[in-house]
Amino acid sequence: MKIGEMIAPRAAFGDALVELGGKDQEVVVFDSDVGTSTQTARFKGAYPDRFYQVGIAEQNMVAMAAGMSTLGFRPWVSTFAVFLAKRAADQVRVSIAYPKLNVKLNGAYGGIPTGKAGATHQSVEDIAVMRCMPHMTVVCPGDAYETEQAVYEANKFVGPLYLRTVRCPVPIIFDKNHLFEIGRAYTLHEGNQVTIISTGMMTPKALRAALELEKDGIKARLIHMPTIKPMDEEAIVKASKETGQIITIENHSRLGGLGGAVAEVLSEHAPCKLHRLGFPDCFGESGDNEAIFSKFGVNTECIISKAKEMIKC
Repeated sequence: MKIGEMIAPRAAFGDALVELGGKDQEVVVFDSDVGTSTQTARFKGAYPDRFYQVGIAEQNMVAMAAGMSTLGFRPWVSTFAVFLAKRAADQVRVSIAYPKLNVKLNGAYGGIPTGKAGATHQSVEDIAVMRCMPHMTVVCPGDAYETEQAVYEANKFVGPLYLRTVRCPVPIIFDKNHLFEIGRAYTLHEGNQVTIISTGMMTPKALRAALELEKDGIKARLIHMPTIKPMDEEAIVKASKETGQIITIENHSRLGGLGGAVAEVLSEHAPCKLHRLGFPDCFGESGDNEAIFSKFGVNTECIISKAKEMIKC
């Protein structure tokens, strides 16, 4: 992978699973008839005896994976985020999170980019749902390279973990010097006037915003937050004390996601001016991904505009 290359994180997820399968014979994969979409079909092609196609029965799939984990296997459950975080939420909560079982959940097609499938398939609530479950770790990688690393680290991690992947191609922003660690934030651009905190596919957009702001003489700090839970509170508090104002941006509702989590940390430890960029309290809609992001102000241009506005105040 080269910096700037456009690669879909879902493809990186599929490739990483195949590599894991060759190294770890205890890895098994569960799919609910969306393997070609979430890319678990690649694992099926390589290791058909460890791939379980359950059909459109997400609740059963989660329960099956929970049972397999008690036998020493390392199950990976993969389906669209909208179904995993809501249709199967009870089974995830009771059968996996409550007993702290070692099951990994891939919420594919996270957020708006779902191939114009519209509100029924877009998941702007999944991070909030998973984040509030006790014992659940929530990871949202920034590009395909970090997605691969997150898969490897998640497989080492013992306990329930939700990994969010997206359908659309995302520019590569990380190289081999980037070492993903669960629970760690990464400062991608230094600045002392305003802090931008981003997660997932919004980080490449935020990085572009920070670079454009620099051209205008504005020093914006960019913090990439690939782990939403547990959150790197130290990085947030430090940014609050050193820059005094923070912007969050996410491919998710402003309620309960990255912005909500950052607000919780700030209110308890280091209050400062905060503006959350994300989707308002509404369902998604069909259309071009970037057009929808622009409509709701979830893009590079809105980050730049809001940063300039906050600095002037």
